[in-house]
Amino acid sequence: MYNFFTDIKSKNGDCYFITGTDFNHIKNVLRMKIGEQFLVSSDNKSDLCEIAEINVDTITAKIIEENYQNTSLPIKLYLFQGLPKSDKMELIIQKAVELGVDTIVPTELSRCVVKIEEKKKKSKRERWQAIAESAAKQSKRNSIPEVLDIKSLNSALEIAKDLDLLLIPYENKNGMSETLEALKQIKKGMKVGILIGSEGGFEEKEVEKAIQIGGKAISLGSRILRTETAAITALSMCMLYSEIALGE
Repeated sequence: MYNFFTDIKSKNGDCYFITGTDFNHIKNVLRMKIGEQFLVSSDNKSDLCEIAEINVDTITAKIIEENYQNTSLPIKLYLFQGLPKSDKMELIIQKAVELGVDTIVPTELSRCVVKIEEKKKKSKRERWQAIAESAAKQSKRNSIPEVLDIKSLNSALEIAKDLDLLLIPYENKNGMSETLEALKQIKKGMKVGILIGSEGGFEEKEVEKAIQIGGKAISLGSRILRTETAAITALSMCMLYSEIALGE
C-alpha cells in the first residue's frame, strides 16, 4: 500500500486534499482511480484513506480509518554519522530510516576521508533529506526523519547533551556484556543517540569528548565493521531491543 506525507493543514473534516507532486504521482504515475486506498501520514500518525474525487489539480482522500498503524519506535533514535566517502551516506540514511531513526546528524570527524566544500553542503543535505523522505514512504513511517546540516563534532555533541543516552561503538575491553548493559538502560520515551566513526575511525580524543558528556563506549562484536555496517548494526540493536523489551 502506498504512503504519502502531507501537512495537517491539508486536512478538512474527514478528508485530505492532496495537491502538488503527490497529486501528479497518484494521478499520472500510479494512475490510481476513485475507490483505491492508500495511507496518508500527517502529524506523526497514519490514516487509511480512499480516493473520493479526482479534480483538475486536487485529489480528495476520504479517511476510512484513523490511526491505521503506528510504525514509530517507543524511543527516539538519533544517528550521529561520521561522514563516509562516495555515496555510502545515501545507503546509511536509507537503512537508518527503515530501522526507525528520527534524526540523522552528518558529522565531520578528524579522520573523515571526504571533505565536503562549504558551497556544496546545502545541496548535499537536500539530497539526503529527499532520500530520507523516500525511505520513510517505502517503510510506512508515520513521519519523515530529519537530516540536519553537517556538523562539527563539537556541534554534534552539543545536540547529544540533550539526549538521555549516547552510545559510541568503539574498542571496548568488556565486549558485548557492556553493550547489553547499555541497552538495558534504554526506557520507553528516551532519546538515544549513536555516534559512528567514518572509515578512518575515531581519534581517541574524540571518544573522550563524547564520554565526557555522558557517552558510553560499546562493542558491536569481535569483527571489524565498515562504517555503514556499524551504523546499521547499532541501529538494529536499539530497534530490536526497544521493540522487544519496550513495545506494547
